[in-house]
Amino acid sequence: MSELNEKELVNYLAEKTKVPAETISLVLKHEQAFIDKAQSSAKGQVIDIDSDELVDYVLKQRDVKLDEVTVEKILDMEMDYLVENGYAEHED
Repeated sequence: MSELNEKELVNYLAEKTKVPAETISLVLKHEQAFIDKAQSSAKGQVIDIDSDELVDYVLKQRDVKLDEVTVEKILDMEMDYLVENGYAEHED
């Protein structure tokens, strides 16, 4: 597995969702902040990210001017990309 190419991911998501790449990058930045915060509070435990909580967190950011459906679509397409390219696996 090669290292994730963020620019390639952003371009893929922009093409699939018709959302500007800058906006995609912003959503991904906030997603990472949410995950980092969850990991630091878990203190070594396995974390389970609630997708609804993640979407709500991203939507609450002042610099995000998207609706809930669009944010969900971006995050869903990101997961599809990560699974298709071997960076992640879907949980059953």
